[in-house]
This record gives sequence, structure tokens and C-alpha cells, in this order.
Amino acid sequence: MPDQRDPVRSELFPPIEPYSSGMLRLDAVHRMYWEQSGNPSGVPVVFLHGGPGAGSSPEHRRFFDPAFYRIVLLDQRGAGRSQPHGELNDNTTPHLIDDLEQLRTHLGIERWLVFGGSWGSTLALAYAEAHPQRCLGLVLRGIFLCRQSEIEWFLYGLKAIFPEAWRAFSGLLDADERTDILNAYHRRLTHPLPGVHMPAARAWSVYEGSCSTLLPSPETVSYFSGDSVALGLARIEAHYFVNRIFLPENALLDNIGRIRHLPGVIVQGRYDAVCPIVSADDLHRAWPEARYVVVPDAGHSAWEPGIRAELVRATERFRLELDS
Repeated sequence: MPDQRDPVRSELFPPIEPYSSGMLRLDAVHRMYWEQSGNPSGVPVVFLHGGPGAGSSPEHRRFFDPAFYRIVLLDQRGAGRSQPHGELNDNTTPHLIDDLEQLRTHLGIERWLVFGGSWGSTLALAYAEAHPQRCLGLVLRGIFLCRQSEIEWFLYGLKAIFPEAWRAFSGLLDADERTDILNAYHRRLTHPLPGVHMPAARAWSVYEGSCSTLLPSPETVSYFSGDSVALGLARIEAHYFVNRIFLPENALLDNIGRIRHLPGVIVQGRYDAVCPIVSADDLHRAWPEARYVVVPDAGHSAWEPGIRAELVRATERFRLELDS
């Protein structure tokens, strides 16, 4: 039954399979996995996964009405099914922005709705600010502006809320390394031997998964502990954090004027510990035209019931507006 407070659909759509997929050659090193599902003649929407490095999943297709949307999923450089897995060479935010343009052109899409959560919200903002004329609008969740304060919070601040998870995360390191967790992990994650980089990858990824939901979720932690997800997520996240996401500090807010004319929705969990609500609040204050939805009983994950429902509502409202 639809939410009686809001007639717009809030439940995920049924599972579907892609009608096309492929590997796009990006350069001499990287190939990017992409797929399309839903309506081949529908309004294009591109899903940008988190991390960076987490990869997309079949469940991500379910945020969109398959009768209306032409749903494009991809795995960013080094993530998921893209090859080489975990590759850091030529893996920067400007590269990811250019990759989206390569894929858009490859698929013959003129403009698309851009949907992204967590790091996906970072990339969505960066892409839209670089190519506003290619965007129909933005749906953003779990806002991460990748400022130094946010990186420091992830590495140290989360201890105030999840001390047990933080002890396990920091406990992989020697005592004298814990004042510089990021570089200590980066050294391990880029080490060529699996015996060195895989324990670090699992510890980093499980830490993030453990802090991503309001209530404990063994399913979430299990997903984050898988070898492929853990290595892509941890190695690429550390790479981007060490390099300050390859953008000037506060670049996303400083350039928000480039997209304020676009329709936008910001969905944020009140108790998001991984990407605290202050970033979403800062974004909305800089972009007051965007619709801002705070879910009162949710953490970070897109699969939190309240966040999941609001994301579906957002895509449904766009459907109604775009179809009018």
C-alpha cells in the first residue's frame, strides 16, 4: 500500500534484468562496465554508486520505474566489474567525470537524470557542475562533500559513536601509526602482496559497513566484508582521501551556482554517522532551491527503510514532472 501521507509510490520496483550491457574502453588501462535496463525509449537516469570503489548492484535498478526510465548503471574505474579491479593509475575525480561523458556519448544520450548517494553524491555534484547542460536534475543521498573535516570525521570522529568498530579499525595498525591512520592504511592497501592488502581492505570496509546503519545490520556488514567489495572500496577510498579527491577544498559548494537552476532532491538520514547531516545542511543552505528531506529514523545506508522510500518518492516525483 502507498504511504497514506504521500500518494507518490515509496516501495522499490520489482527486480529486472538489463537489456544491454558492455565494457567501455576508457583508455589504455581502464575498461568500464555499464548496463541498461527498463525502457529503451524512456527518460535516461544514471546511477552513481558510492565509495569511491563500492560498485553497483542489481538492486540499484529498483529505485526507478522501469516503464518510464532508461536506467543506466555503471561501475566506476577500478570498482565492481570494471577492469582492472582496484586499479589506481589514472583514477581521479576528473577522470570519472570524463568517463560519464564518454558513456553518455557512447549510449547516444543527450541529457540524463543523475542519481547518487554518499560518494555518488560527490561525483554527481562534480559532474553536474562540470556539465550542467547534460543534466535533467539530481537526486542525492547521504551527502559527502569530501572536505578535510569529513575525512577526519570518518577516520577519527566515528570513534565517538562506534567505539567498538573504531577499535577494530585502528587496531589493525601499530600503536605508533594511529596518529596517521589514512597513510598507514594507504601503505597497506597499495602493497602488492594480498597477505598485506587484503586484511587492511577487510578492516576498512567492515568499519564503514558497521557504521552505515542506524540499527545493527549483519547483512550490511557481510556485504562489505566480501573480498571484491572490500578491496575496491578500501583501496580506492584511501587513494581518493590521500589525494583530497583531486579537487580544491570546498570546490563543490564554491561552484554550486552552476547547478542551482536544476531541479534537485537531497535525502539525508538524521543519524547518518558516516556522512553526518551537517554536510547535507551546508549543501541545502548553498542550494536552497533543492528539495531537502531529512529522514528522522535513519543512518547512512540507502537501504534504510525511510531513506529507500524517500529515494523512490524522489524518482517518482521526477517521473511525474518529466512526463507532464
